[in-house]
Amino acid sequence: MLYHDHLVCLDTLERIIDDGYILSNPNAKSAALLRPLYKSEKFKINDQYPGLYRYAERLPINRILKGSASPITYKSKALAEYLDLRSLYITFNGYWPEKGAYMTTGTFKETEAYTVCARLPENGDKVLVVASAGNTARAFIKVCSENKIPLVMVVPYKNMNAIWSVKPIDPCIRIVAAGGDSDYLDAITLSGIIASLPGFVNEGGAKNVARRAGMGTTVFSFVEAAETIPDLYFQAIGSGTGAIAAYESNLQLIESKQYDPKKMKLVLSQNAPFQPIADAWKKRSRTVEPMTSEEANKKLEYIAATVLSNRNPPYSVKGGLYDILTDTEGEVDAFTNEEAKEAVELFLKTEGALICPEGGIALASLMSYVRNKKCGKNDVIMLNITGGGFDRIKKDFDIYHLQPSLVIDKKDFNPETVEKQLKTLF
Repeated sequence: MLYHDHLVCLDTLERIIDDGYILSNPNAKSAALLRPLYKSEKFKINDQYPGLYRYAERLPINRILKGSASPITYKSKALAEYLDLRSLYITFNGYWPEKGAYMTTGTFKETEAYTVCARLPENGDKVLVVASAGNTARAFIKVCSENKIPLVMVVPYKNMNAIWSVKPIDPCIRIVAAGGDSDYLDAITLSGIIASLPGFVNEGGAKNVARRAGMGTTVFSFVEAAETIPDLYFQAIGSGTGAIAAYESNLQLIESKQYDPKKMKLVLSQNAPFQPIADAWKKRSRTVEPMTSEEANKKLEYIAATVLSNRNPPYSVKGGLYDILTDTEGEVDAFTNEEAKEAVELFLKTEGALICPEGGIALASLMSYVRNKKCGKNDVIMLNITGGGFDRIKKDFDIYHLQPSLVIDKKDFNPETVEKQLKTLF
């Protein structure tokens, strides 16, 4: 059921056969993302497929997995009236049954997990390795457990309180915690070591075309509801992969010739003081200033949206954040916990759902935009709420708090020691 022929490298423009695993072009002279080439330019929705897979013809996948849910977009009334906006659409990713939103991990990371896993060869013999600070972990654990796909999930030990499930997990799942004061980047380092061992394969993060394609279904959900490409796109970012995904979906919609061919302006936000992307973009620098683990941990103590904490984002890579912000004349700003809290409370009061802190950061960005008269009343606006409904999940389901199968200390992050410890799991 392949709907894509090849992948194209944004550096060399070479066409590459997609084996379900490839993350980069070995012939590229500089770091560059790959993008899928689809057999048809037309944007089609297939209601015969469940959940997220209604957009299957724009996803680089090999099969349909069970259990997926789609992003839900609706036109706002109360929040729009409060902000004096006539065309504000909210794309909600989370659990909100009254709106038809059934992501039981409470986050749009489910969109990437269902596409990444569906891209893998059905009879593959490799164990998938994924790193996460929380949301991605819950999503991949859910998808892999329900579809019996072997997985090693690598999480900073201090983030284990964010790792839970609404069902008991299958034995094919192994959770490995990066010990001590390890942060997300340390978890990525450890996952890279594990993935380099025989029998394992790295999911790849932003490099994985399926991860970005899945996250880009938020924009497909929007155009399905609004019947137009948005003028402005608001989202809170950690790595910024979701913003890259949204941009790529925008390009596909332009290529389809079914919509007004406009590029939406990306208005992205971070949780101050953890704002490496905002700082780099304000300087129009192509590189993000490096941040030590100690600096990152100190800043993490001051942010509510802890999932927005990637200190090594896909910023300078070809096709990455710098390029898409340049192409859309985008903006990146940072907002405080207090501003996020105010926005979360406003959303609950006007729309009736409790959203995550990062959703609050995105709404704070929109509120700032309106307050500073940077958008017009008639602008078509997409507010991407990337997570919400945790209160409803806890009410409607039993919550299983998960524990690591193995904890590996940072001093043991070397292939020999890691391989030796992993043998106790497999």
